[in-house]
Amino acid sequence: MTRTHSPQPSETGFRLALCWIVFPGTMAAAFSTHFLLQTTGAPASWTPYAAIVLAAAIVLVLEMVIPYDRSWAPDWKEMGNDLAFMILVQAMVPLALSWFFSVTLIRYISALDLSITQWWPHDSPLVVQVAMTLTMAELLRYWLHVAAHKTKLWRLHAVHHSSKKLYWLNVGRFHPTEKGLQYLLDVLPFIILGVSVEVLAVHFVFYAVNGFYKHSNVHARYGILNYVISTADLHRWHHSRAARESNTNYGNNLIVWDLVFGTWFLPGDRRVGELGLMNPNYPMGFLAQMTTPFTPGLDQETGTTDAH
Repeated sequence: MTRTHSPQPSETGFRLALCWIVFPGTMAAAFSTHFLLQTTGAPASWTPYAAIVLAAAIVLVLEMVIPYDRSWAPDWKEMGNDLAFMILVQAMVPLALSWFFSVTLIRYISALDLSITQWWPHDSPLVVQVAMTLTMAELLRYWLHVAAHKTKLWRLHAVHHSSKKLYWLNVGRFHPTEKGLQYLLDVLPFIILGVSVEVLAVHFVFYAVNGFYKHSNVHARYGILNYVISTADLHRWHHSRAARESNTNYGNNLIVWDLVFGTWFLPGDRRVGELGLMNPNYPMGFLAQMTTPFTPGLDQETGTTDAH
């Protein structure tokens, strides 16, 4: 079935310029907010949240001003479900795990005095350390993401792919079990290595703002960044209903490992078609999706053979 897209606004003059500047501009605004708040003495443990709220507001407005596809505008029910995922899974699960590991594993390792923190180049410039955390975390997340598509972990990951629309708020649509696995690779290794709060804060700002954009319904232009960052141009294909298209572009923040391992995909002659799962009746509610991974085959019920 061929998807019919809503007519797009002409990209001329100011609108075209806006498409090119919104992503770097939002990222610059978020980082500026984070660093400016720190100059006031605000702790780095919460200044990223102010930066992220600002970025979310900007993306929300841009989805109305320069939408990629007008038919992707969510209704109130979809927004309610995605808000539940954002608060209860995307925000609360990492916070709970951070507390748990801080009073268990990390305290235990510290008591052993293994000097593991010496393995990290703490004296390197901030930008170098952030580049290291992003690149290292990406390699771990890349293979977790591949496994999520190629093994039984797909039943968990199907929750994330269930949305038939992409917009900024459904970046948080993950089953809490999968979110816990992601945390083990995204943050925990660097906490154990003693990476500073300042470095993790900058990492977190980039992670969140880029996450909003790659799931957004903003018609942004990325150009050469499509070979560096996991952009919306790339990630929309990852959410394609066709498995041959969605089993690509596994990068979370960076796209470097997809280039290395040959899974980078960006057709230049067409737009992405239908999004979501092969099963059109896959439950979409928050509470229902807490149990859908435990119903074998639910994610792949279809009359065709083109399933994940």
